Amino acid sequence: MAMSTGGSEGEPMMDINTTPLIDVMLVLLIMFIITIPVQTHAVKLDLPVDDPSSTPPPVDPVKNKIVIEPNRTILWNGQPVNEVMLRQYLDITTTMNPTPELHLQPSPEAPYETVDEVLAITKRANIDKMGFVGNEAYGNF
Repeated sequence: MAMSTGGSEGEPMMDINTTPLIDVMLVLLIMFIITIPVQTHAVKLDLPVDDPSSTPPPVDPVKNKIVIEPNRTILWNGQPVNEVMLRQYLDITTTMNPTPELHLQPSPEAPYETVDEVLAITKRANIDKMGFVGNEAYGNF
């Protein structure tokens, strides 16, 4: 950095050195550019309110979950069903617009025959939006 002195030794310097001020302002600007998007990032969720008096409908318009227990019990959204009721619920979902997702979660100890029966029922019902949930439970086999 060059220093500028006045014409004579006793006179004050007339020009202000703005280089350090500009350096500080640039550093602050870069810090604001980096940190502000992180602070303003938010995920807005409409959380459901628990109402114990209402019972859930048998068919959810967004997603439905089939769980197969080790004792061959088939659960549709947490409620036990048999094969006939499962097919009726699947037929209802195919008539909905848009078609809800179907999540299949067999227990690792569930018999393969029961899982195969449920898969055959879903295939006969022409379900096109289906996914397997809980595959990480089979990682150790």
